[in-house]
Amino acid sequence: MRAALRHPAAWWVMLLMGLMPLAWLVLLTLQDQLGPNPAEALIRATGDWTIRGLCVVLAVTPVRILAGWPELAKFRRLLGLLVFFYASLHMLSYAWFDMGFELADTLQDIVKRPFIWLGFSGFVILLALAATSFNSAMRWLGGKRWQMLHRGVYAVAVLAVLHFWWMRAGKQDFDEVLLYAALLAGLLGWRLSRLLMKPRPPTKGV
Repeated sequence: MRAALRHPAAWWVMLLMGLMPLAWLVLLTLQDQLGPNPAEALIRATGDWTIRGLCVVLAVTPVRILAGWPELAKFRRLLGLLVFFYASLHMLSYAWFDMGFELADTLQDIVKRPFIWLGFSGFVILLALAATSFNSAMRWLGGKRWQMLHRGVYAVAVLAVLHFWWMRAGKQDFDEVLLYAALLAGLLGWRLSRLLMKPRPPTKGV
């Protein structure tokens, strides 16, 4: 597995795999196979792939450490940008199909409906992470500040689950929400447990 991850083509394979959901959605659209409400199907599907991508991104570090595959680290930026890509498609689908690109109506809807406000807040954080995901931004911010900023992905995960839960609350359909909540809670809990078990430096005497 490590040899496969080190292969020069591995990055491109990962990119193609990340774009497969988009290709599938395009194919379904062209074949008119999105169901009776294609607009809603696209909005929901792009949102689903955003939260799935978040699960994958947050799984990189645990898998890298537990499986002993340090090569996975080089794919984090690509996977993070794919999450932002699907989140952007989700926002675009909402602004287009639900709001008809009416800016005033869209802003009013964001403020009026809490679950949309939560999703939009997560998107704003993702936008900041995507804009600073490059080496030049890391050098400009400095390592510590860059790392603190990019821990914002944890907030995005929480906002995504809350957005999904609130959206499903009207239909009382929480099965998928609970699945993603459990996955993300486990991934965040693993990080917290490592932080708590990390040995602290000895306290210097006065």
